[in-house]
Amino acid sequence: MAIVDRQQRSSDRKVFSLCPFWQASATMNNSSSSSSTQNLNQNGNRHTEMVTAKRSNTVSSIARSLLPPRRRLRLDPTNNLYFPYEPGTQAKSAIRLKNTSKSHVAFKFQTTAPKSCFMRPPGGILAPGESIIATVFKFVERPENNEVQVDLKSKVKFKIMSLKVTAGVDYLPELFDEQRDQVTVERILRVVFLDVQRPSPALEKLKRQLAEAEAALEARKKPPPDTGPRGIGEGLVIDEWKERREKYLARQQVEAVDST
Repeated sequence: MAIVDRQQRSSDRKVFSLCPFWQASATMNNSSSSSSTQNLNQNGNRHTEMVTAKRSNTVSSIARSLLPPRRRLRLDPTNNLYFPYEPGTQAKSAIRLKNTSKSHVAFKFQTTAPKSCFMRPPGGILAPGESIIATVFKFVERPENNEVQVDLKSKVKFKIMSLKVTAGVDYLPELFDEQRDQVTVERILRVVFLDVQRPSPALEKLKRQLAEAEAALEARKKPPPDTGPRGIGEGLVIDEWKERREKYLARQQVEAVDST
């Protein structure tokens, strides 16, 4: 019995003598597992940061697309174009445009009724702080069966677009096609007719603006003082619609003569 106990103690000592190796291997395993855990945590944090950055960029781009574009022009009136209601005549309206940005801005008019409406000028370039009063012409059709017009609103709309340009650039309508991504739609204006038999603040304001537009047109017609040699075409205002209209009428006359 004593011999058996001594043999068991000696075997236990051998077993316990091997424990340091077990402890070292266990320590190495724990350190390797902790380092791998740290690497996983770091990789996970980096992935999370990348995903968060992508999400923030996506959200910011969506937010920028939802925000209204920054306007470069201030319009007066802001939402409507007022015309005196006189059926069978070519009525006139006026709108003031002012460049409120810090750069040169090109503007351009568009309308849903190009055959019955035209603008003077149809476009141009404004320096920072510069303003202009544009005149808009529209033929007012007579109502069917000479009925009294109750609703003085029209379906015709005008769109005013703007484009940032560098100083010294000549105005060309093609600029808006070449830089379509940079074009801003300033406003879409509706046509509203005013009863000339009923005085109103809008009608009085329209008369003042038309008088200012006519005075500005007469001032542009006067030759500027001679300050030296001028470039070819400098100071000329080209009315594109008027030129197209004259060519169209000339073709109509020629066709009428040929038919007779």
